[in-house]
Amino acid sequence: MSSKSNTPYVPPGMPPLDLTGRITSFFEFWPLWLMYVPVAVWWLLLSVRYRSLTLPLIASPAVPLSGMVGVEKSAILKLAGDKARHWILPWMIYRVTADERQLQAETVTRELRQAGLSLPIVGKPDIGCRGAGVKLLQNQKELQFYLETFPQGGLIQFQQLSRFEAEAGVFYVRYPGSDCGEVTSLTLKYTPYVVGDGSSTLAELIKADPRAGKLQHLYVDRHWQDWERVISKGQPFRLVFSASHCRGAVFRDGSEHIKPGLVKALDRIFDDIPNYYYGRLDIKFQNLDRLSTGRDFEIIEINGASSESINIWDRHTSLGRAIKTLLQQYSTLFKLGDANRRLGHSTPGLMALIRAWRFESQLVKRYPKND
Repeated sequence: MSSKSNTPYVPPGMPPLDLTGRITSFFEFWPLWLMYVPVAVWWLLLSVRYRSLTLPLIASPAVPLSGMVGVEKSAILKLAGDKARHWILPWMIYRVTADERQLQAETVTRELRQAGLSLPIVGKPDIGCRGAGVKLLQNQKELQFYLETFPQGGLIQFQQLSRFEAEAGVFYVRYPGSDCGEVTSLTLKYTPYVVGDGSSTLAELIKADPRAGKLQHLYVDRHWQDWERVISKGQPFRLVFSASHCRGAVFRDGSEHIKPGLVKALDRIFDDIPNYYYGRLDIKFQNLDRLSTGRDFEIIEINGASSESINIWDRHTSLGRAIKTLLQQYSTLFKLGDANRRLGHSTPGLMALIRAWRFESQLVKRYPKND
């Protein structure tokens, strides 16, 4: 994010990052459950109104539980037709077996080649959330270690590394029967960096950084091998690979960049993903001008019903506005579920949601540490 001169480093394509003034909102790193207490109450009230406790689970009936929890990321991507896949970064799925991991690394390399992919590549659990277990794998050794630390039987999604570095979270909603949707939020995702000055260690650079210095606990374990290493002058050092808020990424509201060209581009994409109406797209893009006009971007993930409109984590978002945004999201989920119920889709039982949540929670604990 910055060097000792407090000049923030940003990846190509991203606008400058202002780190003056308030560093975080006062609630930004509250326990997540605390933020969702009002949502739970609102869910119950909406359940009474719509006469169903699980209506959000058919908001996007194309995938189980609308992708709320415990659902493969690839389940959504597999729905995409040829036109939509043009915008999605190529990927493949591999299930970790009991075979010796060196042999598995060779198998993965061969399967990647057959799929038109190669190292370096991004490895991530096919079931998971908030960037858990996501790693950039640059060579065969890193691939083998990733396989060794991944739980047996787990599914890995290997995905092509984007040619772009700039990243955003774009929230899209579309109602059944409608020819067009709405982009309800666009949030810029800044991966945290420090920049070397040729004399300071990584630990010193992080401590001196106005934001990273407050989040040192996120980086000590991840970078213990480089903690006392002096970073060369002018060298950007990326603190995390996955631009997740809980791992230190900086989010800035970019709603002013929502333009008709972007909405039309997403409409065309979701024309080719049937019965999927709600979620956040994690997108890599060349620059904001091109993204706003619906050009030169690549979709990393399409997140399901539990995905947040991540502009709530902008430092200037008030607690009241953040809660209002979350409540509006769940109101939309119930409206979508009601529309799909009228079309004949049946709601699953509450136990299906609980079982999926337990399953995912146990898996996430076993995933490799993030970059």
